[in-house]
Amino acid sequence: MKYLGTREVKYKYLYSEAIDIPLMKTEKKKVSGLSKKAVKALMAAPNQSTPTGRRDLVFMIIAYGTAARISEILSIKVGHLFLDGSKPHVTVIGKGGKVRTLYLLPKAVAHIRKYLNTAHGEDPEKFLFYSRNGSKEERISSKAIEKRLRMYAEKVHEKCSDVPLDLHEHQFRHACASHWLEEGMNIVEISVLFGHEQLVTTMRYLDISTDDQIKAMATLEDENDSKVSARWKNNNGSLKSLAARQ
Repeated sequence: MKYLGTREVKYKYLYSEAIDIPLMKTEKKKVSGLSKKAVKALMAAPNQSTPTGRRDLVFMIIAYGTAARISEILSIKVGHLFLDGSKPHVTVIGKGGKVRTLYLLPKAVAHIRKYLNTAHGEDPEKFLFYSRNGSKEERISSKAIEKRLRMYAEKVHEKCSDVPLDLHEHQFRHACASHWLEEGMNIVEISVLFGHEQLVTTMRYLDISTDDQIKAMATLEDENDSKVSARWKNNNGSLKSLAARQ
C-alpha cells in the first residue's frame, strides 16, 4: 500500500489508515546458539582449496569472531578491513548508520588475507563477500549465505549432532555472545560489541536467567578489581584458543 501510494496519490490514504492497525502479537522464537563443538565442526567443513570454500570459511570466522549482524557482515568492503598494525580490525556500519570497530584474531587475519589474495583485487570498494551474476559482481545475499550454511550443516550433522539442520547465520552471533559470557567477558563489553544501546537488550537477547544476570553483573565488579584479570583477555583462554585453531 505504501508503494501504491507513491504511484497513485489518490490511494495514499490507504497506507495512512493501515499503519494505525495494531500489529498482531506473536511469540518470538528463541534463538538457539551453537556449542563450541558445533562451531569447530562447521569451520572444518568448507573445502579451503576452492575460492568458494575459502569465502564460506571467512564468513563463519567473521560471524563467530565478531558477533556482527548479517547485514553488517555482508556490507563489509575491502576498504573496511585494516589487517596491518598491532590491532587488526574491521569497521562495520550498524543500525542507524553507526560505525563500530571489531577486532580480529591473528588466525582470522591469516584466513582473510588468503581469501583476499585469491578472490579480490585492490579495489577498496569491492564487497568482501560477493557473488557473480554473469560478468557482474555484486554483494552476496543473505539467502545465498543461508543456503550455504545449511549445506554444511547437513554435511556435518551426522558426525556432530550439536549442529542443527536448520542452521542460520544469526546463530553464530548468539553463540559468540554466549561463549564470551562463559569465558568471563564483561556483560557491558558484550553489549557494546553487539551494538546494543541498552544493557537490558543484551540480557534479553541472551535469554539470561535471574541467577545468570547476577553472575553477569558480578563480572563488572571483577573488572573494578585491578588484581583480577578477565579470562577472555588471557591468551590461554579456551574461546580464544578455539578461534585461533581455525
